[in-house]
Amino acid sequence: MTNEKIQLKGRGAQINPPSPYEKLVRDHEPLDWALVAEEWEDGSLKTEYLETHPKTILNRVESPDIPLEWSMNPYQGCEHGCVYCYARNTHPFWGYSAGLDFERKILVKRNAAELLENELKKKSWKAAPIMFAGNTDVYQPAERTFRITRACLEVFWKYRHPVGIITKNSLVLRDLDILKKLAAEQLVHVAVSITTLNETLRQFLEPRTVSVKQRLRTVETLSKADVPVFVMMAPIIPGLNDHEILPLVKKVADCGALGVGHTIVRLNGDIGPIFEDWIRRTMPDRADRVLNRIRDTHGGSLEEKRFGKRMRGEGNIAQIIHDQFRLAKEKYLKDRKMPGYNLDLHEQVKSPQLRLF
Repeated sequence: MTNEKIQLKGRGAQINPPSPYEKLVRDHEPLDWALVAEEWEDGSLKTEYLETHPKTILNRVESPDIPLEWSMNPYQGCEHGCVYCYARNTHPFWGYSAGLDFERKILVKRNAAELLENELKKKSWKAAPIMFAGNTDVYQPAERTFRITRACLEVFWKYRHPVGIITKNSLVLRDLDILKKLAAEQLVHVAVSITTLNETLRQFLEPRTVSVKQRLRTVETLSKADVPVFVMMAPIIPGLNDHEILPLVKKVADCGALGVGHTIVRLNGDIGPIFEDWIRRTMPDRADRVLNRIRDTHGGSLEEKRFGKRMRGEGNIAQIIHDQFRLAKEKYLKDRKMPGYNLDLHEQVKSPQLRLF
């Protein structure tokens, strides 16, 4: 077996930093920072789906940077493999690495819809928009097999409960029938994440996501179906995609988006070495420039954990990015806005007497 580092095609992370909890959880399966060719060729790096049995599914959002109070995630880990993903740092809590394990060890919550229904039918539950998912993509490839997202949407519709979806995957269009019903009652927002119009860059950054063309078509299809659609250009990575702000906002506005949002990349925890290893392999001539520009937006560090700053950054580069978005919205999205959520319908449906009608 060779110790030579290789470029793993179709994957984002190229290394597997050890989980700090690994000795407690799976000491029998040591991880290496450098992955070697034989591991890829013998199939040991293929995606695995691991069933879990959670007792609850809703998570209260404590961060003031997130607009919704609740989130839920039917999957943990994400095969999309976005190298910058902040959710990578949650995988070590399960005893896995934030690196390649995050993309190949996908935890599946088969009972998510049942748990969701148990919460929504409680007398004590008060309707509040639930972010679906916020940690990993609800329409990642696993959803084609397990259809957990579809089952959860059926629960949201049954109880007429508001839900916000964020995804990079055109698989969301499979559920257009339910989304149209939810939208007609002002119960759903869909955010499509589009980080770049450059398909080559997309393939490097987000290797197992759908193409830029498919995502733009998804925005257009949702809009024509009267499903409120928003685009997240997240994250902005200075030196990689910050020059695309105006053309991207124009493009998604032409496709019918009602708004755009953005965050600036932050490389907390294990994501920093994962991203640095990745960019030095894939873009060695630009690596130092990109890493230094990221540091410039976070006070000299790749990390940013402060509420109010962690998604927006600070300094001249961050301010230029924010100013470009203000200009783009004024130019291309003026007078457009997402509709509010209907919070009243759920209480009516939950009432046994009114259900008879």
